[in-house]
Amino acid sequence: MPAFFVHGNPDSHHMWEPLRAAADREDVVAPDLPGFGGNPVPDAFDCTKEAYADWLAAAIEAVGEPVDLVGHDWGAMLSTRVATTRPELIRTLAVGSGAIDPEYTWHPLAQQWQTPEVGEQLMSAWSAELMAVFLEGEGFPAALAATEASFVDDTMKDAILRLYRSAVDVGREWGPDLDGFDRPAVVFTGVDDPYVTAGIGERLAQRLGARFVAFEGSGHWWPVVRAADAAAELRRLWDSAD
Repeated sequence: MPAFFVHGNPDSHHMWEPLRAAADREDVVAPDLPGFGGNPVPDAFDCTKEAYADWLAAAIEAVGEPVDLVGHDWGAMLSTRVATTRPELIRTLAVGSGAIDPEYTWHPLAQQWQTPEVGEQLMSAWSAELMAVFLEGEGFPAALAATEASFVDDTMKDAILRLYRSAVDVGREWGPDLDGFDRPAVVFTGVDDPYVTAGIGERLAQRLGARFVAFEGSGHWWPVVRAADAAAELRRLWDSAD
């Protein structure tokens, strides 16, 4: 019964290193999403939210047994989508900092990415150096921030723009499938997350029938900043399903 970790934007599977070390679990699958972490975009893959959800479902299906699914940011949104539409693929669900909520308003940077020409202008100015500085400011160790930043390239920038532009109304489009979910689940949030507030996370937990955990002293990247605490909560979830 492996664990399957799904990163978000603008990350790679390396983001999970602090949490994986704290969880001390060997049977972990942690792929890079197409276009992220140096993973190429397959032919005919249009980088929409539906394409990523289908890709994730196929990747989990290839494991050959239900997984303990863990997602952060866009990885949380995609994991929630797969879990609520393909529940036979999962044993447990742990997600955080990703909003599928009809009342959610995309944060200002996302809205700029969703705007033609504006998004392209922002991406043209984005560099690995800027990303490394940003991630260190969010609590990443310098070496991990540098690793994550090393994957900033035109492929990832294009994937981000296409993904966000496909998701303007994701809350209304994917929200109805949240009801009726019946797997053991937990929803995490960082109390100081400026992108997905604790209230959004709490409402998602209610819709999923999940336990809600808010980490004090953490912003968006709780898997890095509060890795030990998140690992303890994951072990509690996994033990409950044994």
